Amino acid sequence: DETSTNPGDTLTQLFNHYAPCLILIDEWVSYARQLHENSDLAGGSFDTQFTFAQTLSESAKNAKNTLLVVSIPSSDIEIGGDRGKEALDRLKNAIGRVESPWRPASAEESFEIVRRRLFQTNTDPSLFVQRDGVIKAFMELYRTQSQEFPSECKEADYERRMKAAYPIHPELFDRLYNDWSTLDKFQRTRGVLRLMAKVIHSLWERNDHSLMIMPAHIAMDDQQVQSELTRYLEDNWLPVIDKDVDGPNSLPLNLDRNNPNLGRYSACRRVTRTVYMGSAPTLRAANRGLEDRRIKLGCVQPGESVATFSDALRRLTDQATYLYLDGNRYWVSTQPNVNRTAQERADQFLNDGYPVWEEIIKRLKTDKNRGEFSAVHVAPPSTADIPDDPSLGVRLVVLHPQHSHTRLRDDDPARRWIDDALNHRGGSPRYFKNTLLFLAADQSKIDNLERNVAQYLAWESVLADDKKKTLNLDNFQRSQAEAKRESTTNDVGTILYDTYQWLLIPTQPDAQGGIEWKETRLQGQDSPILRASRKAIYESELLDTYAAPILRLEALDKFLWRDTNHIDLKRLWEYLTQYLYLPRLKNQEVLLKAVRDGVNSTAWADTFAYGLGFDESTGKYVGLQFATGITPSISPQSLLVKPDVAQKQVDAETREQGTG
Repeated sequence: DETSTNPGDTLTQLFNHYAPCLILIDEWVSYARQLHENSDLAGGSFDTQFTFAQTLSESAKNAKNTLLVVSIPSSDIEIGGDRGKEALDRLKNAIGRVESPWRPASAEESFEIVRRRLFQTNTDPSLFVQRDGVIKAFMELYRTQSQEFPSECKEADYERRMKAAYPIHPELFDRLYNDWSTLDKFQRTRGVLRLMAKVIHSLWERNDHSLMIMPAHIAMDDQQVQSELTRYLEDNWLPVIDKDVDGPNSLPLNLDRNNPNLGRYSACRRVTRTVYMGSAPTLRAANRGLEDRRIKLGCVQPGESVATFSDALRRLTDQATYLYLDGNRYWVSTQPNVNRTAQERADQFLNDGYPVWEEIIKRLKTDKNRGEFSAVHVAPPSTADIPDDPSLGVRLVVLHPQHSHTRLRDDDPARRWIDDALNHRGGSPRYFKNTLLFLAADQSKIDNLERNVAQYLAWESVLADDKKKTLNLDNFQRSQAEAKRESTTNDVGTILYDTYQWLLIPTQPDAQGGIEWKETRLQGQDSPILRASRKAIYESELLDTYAAPILRLEALDKFLWRDTNHIDLKRLWEYLTQYLYLPRLKNQEVLLKAVRDGVNSTAWADTFAYGLGFDESTGKYVGLQFATGITPSISPQSLLVKPDVAQKQVDAETREQGTG
């Protein structure tokens, strides 16, 4: 130092005299890059520094029992610009002739370093038993539900890793050493130590009882932990953490609070913490994010339901602003996803109401299978839009979404509307009441249907605006929007079928009594209209076939020809479509077939005869027929005649022919 010169061979002599010697030099590049070319410094110039480095390394090699260890920076930030790079290159060149390079500590060696620095070495046999019990429980979970976790977790080597890393879960170490260590500012050992010291302190203060320290337990609502996790990242992650990861008003916290099944595990917070730990440092990597199995590996402990965390992940994917999904990989980004835009639009659609109702009605109208109904009226704007025409047969009226129904309530929107529809057509009375059945949505489910429809409309509008170039989506966002539209439209279809589940049937058990409503809940996977048709047929509330003897027994003898010997088919059909205590035949063809079968029967005495008219002057039926085929029509000239009356006329005509 006095002469600013290289000591030369004196170093070898010095090392031999004081051997064994260990020389540790750190930050040499930082020191050397500050030197200049002048010779006025005690440490020599920039050039002489590396001559000294060469002499030092060769002297250490030639001396007895001497070891020289020099650390060099591994990142551009630590190197310090062009001057630092030149210093590093020359230092490597000077020492490289005699060096024996040491590789950095492996991940598992680093596990051990960190564990020993943070936790006391365990010498108590009882604690080993506890450790082994915890690890056994984890391994049983990974093996019995192997489809839920990465394949390597069920292997014996993973059990060995868990024992080596305990009480820190290997997945947390993997994320730190595989992901976070790729950041220039994050030091593999020192950075992990700093972070884990703060994490452990936070968990200790909270009296956390978790079995192991997992990615899900990195409490980012702790300011010390949060600061440590964001100091290495270039982007501004604080708003992301506050909103979608672990803030006091964050989405995961609210979901956990509002859903007891999620809240008992803090499932949403644990999921987002895990996703953040596995994706924030690799945001710009080609293969960014975590697979769903690895997320569950970072969250789930023995005794907890894996399905709960899957549900949490699904809910977060639907609602989070900064969470992305591509295939089965999830990641958190500093850029808001298109979910926010879609959610704002969905809220607007819900507030408007009308577009949501229109979409529900449109989907109901696309169901072309009307079952056994002659026609289906979907969400008629008013009762005037439901025809009052007996020739149309029995029809199903599907109520507007705003007219939903609650079981055993006669004052809900559906009951008020169908009471009016059954009795009125607009401002006029309705006569043919026995031609209408009604299908209504369940009041407890209509809100969920409307929310899902609003979500679908939102994604549809996002894609429409993107196509018009008013919303510039990138390829990933476009793909995400298309996937969301597909999933929401499927959800709407399923929920719509489940929501429209009430078949409401007007009945009149007593001809002298009032109208009663029969409520039938529809079950099954088919469309509501088809289910309503099948249910009505099954319960004989809609008759697609009708036997002639039953027609005589239930309608004619009981009600319609007690005071007359015949009835024309036009009047009979009008009676059947007017009065709720009479059978509800699907259409005129059902009646005509019953008439044909009854007249054609050899046992016509149990049914009826058929006439083409009645001559008032003679008191005889014109064209009286029985036990033969006929072609009847719904007209005043087509008569059903009581069989005993018909038999009397036939007997009289036979006697007349005999005397003639």
